[in-house]
Amino acid sequence: MFTVNPKIKKPVILLITVISGTMLMSCSNKFIESQIVFELPVEATMHDLLVGFDTDGDKRITKDDAPPNKDYFLLSTKGDTVILRNTYYISNLLQELAIAKNANNESLLISLRQIQEPPAERITRRIHTQFWDDLTRTIDEDGLARIMGDDKMHDKQERIYVPYDDAVGQAYFNGLKAKFPGLDVVVLPREITSEYVKSINDKPGILSLRIENGKGVPFVVPGGRFNEMYGWDSYFEGIGLLLDHRYDLAKGMVDNFAYQIKYYGKILNANRSYYLTRTQPPFMSSFVREVYHAMPVKDKDWLAENLAVSIKEYEQVWMQGKRYTPETGLNRYYADGIGIPPETEAGHFKEILQEHADKHGVTEAEFESKYKTGTIKSASLDRYFVHDRTLRESGHDTSWRLDNKAADLNCVDVNSLLYKYERDFEFLISTYFKQGFTANGKTYTAAYFHEKAETRKLLMRKYLWDEKAGCFFDYNVKTGERTDFMSATNFFVLWAGLATQQEAACMVPILMQDLKAQGGILGSSKASLEKYALNNVQRQWDYPNGWAPHQMLLWKGLIDYGYETEARELIYRWLWTITQNAVDYNGTIPEKYDVVNATQKVTAEYGNVGTDFAYITMSGFGWMNASYQYGLSLLPAEFIQKLDNLENPDSVFKK
Repeated sequence: MFTVNPKIKKPVILLITVISGTMLMSCSNKFIESQIVFELPVEATMHDLLVGFDTDGDKRITKDDAPPNKDYFLLSTKGDTVILRNTYYISNLLQELAIAKNANNESLLISLRQIQEPPAERITRRIHTQFWDDLTRTIDEDGLARIMGDDKMHDKQERIYVPYDDAVGQAYFNGLKAKFPGLDVVVLPREITSEYVKSINDKPGILSLRIENGKGVPFVVPGGRFNEMYGWDSYFEGIGLLLDHRYDLAKGMVDNFAYQIKYYGKILNANRSYYLTRTQPPFMSSFVREVYHAMPVKDKDWLAENLAVSIKEYEQVWMQGKRYTPETGLNRYYADGIGIPPETEAGHFKEILQEHADKHGVTEAEFESKYKTGTIKSASLDRYFVHDRTLRESGHDTSWRLDNKAADLNCVDVNSLLYKYERDFEFLISTYFKQGFTANGKTYTAAYFHEKAETRKLLMRKYLWDEKAGCFFDYNVKTGERTDFMSATNFFVLWAGLATQQEAACMVPILMQDLKAQGGILGSSKASLEKYALNNVQRQWDYPNGWAPHQMLLWKGLIDYGYETEARELIYRWLWTITQNAVDYNGTIPEKYDVVNATQKVTAEYGNVGTDFAYITMSGFGWMNASYQYGLSLLPAEFIQKLDNLENPDSVFKK
């Protein structure tokens, strides 16, 4: 007979006790292997589980369901009876039955080992074997049905926009009209202006990506309502793909980025028509470098092609035009466009529109209609939407850090990322193109980009470094003042390798004091929220929430600067949050977490994508999946065991 270890407060591994031929499954900290197998009728068993344990009727079995008032009995193929009394295991069984049902199987052969699969093992396995495949899309004959769906828009016309100069794409999609008679194929103008993009806001559609050998080059979408290829999401998803040895899929995403730069002039916020005027945080050089490094067989021609495209993006998107501020020599996000972003949820701008409607003596609905048509003009509202679109371009939609000022800021994050570009270019040229690299009509040397990086470092130290506070902050070019908003983005300098060891020594204690929470790294500090929030609307990128890209970049930065202990704690806290919530909520892997309370229950303007499903999640959420795989790759085995035991990080990391 086995006994429960009383020191384990939240054990998650099974205890099997044999009593008069009956096996009682409860909890223990020790995993017990078993070859016990059950053959279950799918429909009947699912019905029994839902009737008995899904007390809130959401087609999931979670900790929010009322405590079960009965045991669940399973009869093995050998005649043994097993009693299930643990929500996690009952939920696992429901999920496996759902998979069988989706495969049109009438019965399920399942082992006790599958039901009692340790949480971390189960999560990483499903990411590797199921989630990436479910999130993969192609824009071609085989993939159109899945990619056309867009929950952000009301217009259901199937429409694809193809670049003016992409003759291959135009021929391919026009050739599909016979098989897809409802498909509207639209060729974009050679010059894509803000006026043009506004004119098609009521005709939304997918933007074509690369066609190769008659097939769409595949890519990964974040999931849920985000059913298209996003800019910075793709880089973080790529990290997870490379860890899971999905090299071709990661390479394909770089190839699709190159297509976007060539034909749309930038890496898009995402490939929908209403995103044509916006880019996102720049990660192309890192993506190229990491994919090339991971390639089992190195393709130097591929590297040269994508290095050239990356330099083109750097020079044409970032180092000229509105995204470059000559008064500081640094960069900012700055999105073009006109009017209200059409992809936002209804009512998102209600407060600001009502304020302007009151000034004009009309209803909010009437004002919105007349503002969209240009009947009513408002310079102040126009400027507000410049900042709003720019905030969305930054990837941080929304945050009080950027609210109504995003286009005025030399942000720490974008300048850190561009510094990383310059260092990547220097490395790639010095390593693989020692005689210089010729592209776009120019010849580049490693020394050229070394000088660019050193210049940026000096300028960032001049404008963004606060010696007294011991941290980098955004700089407002309009007011000529450095801000003091404490954000996780202030620490991107660590990931980029820009900070000195002395600066890092100042910054790391601030990070651990102001941005460490029970469940990981906060998007911003509580003090900054209290100081700058103008109302009670919860901005999703601020306190108390935490996001996968912040975690991943800061983990890497801490490790690179020698702060392995701090990195390990932050990694564990984040993975514990993911694991605990997956255990509690039917395997859910959502877009973000409230890391103060370590919960997926987020109160914010957009809710939490990935939490609404029936029976089983088949995809998780793109960069959240990647953060789990990345975090596991950095944790020692003993900490992964602690994850499986759901040991609270506050206990694991007692001072």
